[in-house]
Amino acid sequence: MQRYIYACQDGCPVQSTLQIISGKWKAVILYHLFKNGTCRFGELQRKIEDCSSRMLALQLNELEKDNVVKKNVYSVTPPKTDYALTEFGKSLAPVIEAMEKWGDHYNQVAVKEEYADSRDCRQAVNMINKIEMEED
Repeated sequence: MQRYIYACQDGCPVQSTLQIISGKWKAVILYHLFKNGTCRFGELQRKIEDCSSRMLALQLNELEKDNVVKKNVYSVTPPKTDYALTEFGKSLAPVIEAMEKWGDHYNQVAVKEEYADSRDCRQAVNMINKIEMEED
């Protein structure tokens, strides 16, 4: 996959960043690697429930090709593989932290007060969606 250097006009550095972290699950994968250090493939699958194993493998492969993630393969039986951030990948920490902070803010704004203390995030979101549909 060919990568480009975008430095020609205002906003181009954002394009440079997005070509590395764009993809529905890449930022989520990076978030979990920042929080947990090294993760095995199965761990990432459990943490990112809605991502298929095929998509997870594709996204990890792209991150590896971009030198953001390092795949460690251990020659044991059964085979063991884990993923960790490279030094280059660790430089994305401020970006992922900013995304987490903004996402927390969005969730607080989007979820109505009465459901904010719900322990089941999906249940709270489903309840809010149902109420909004009834209001329409």
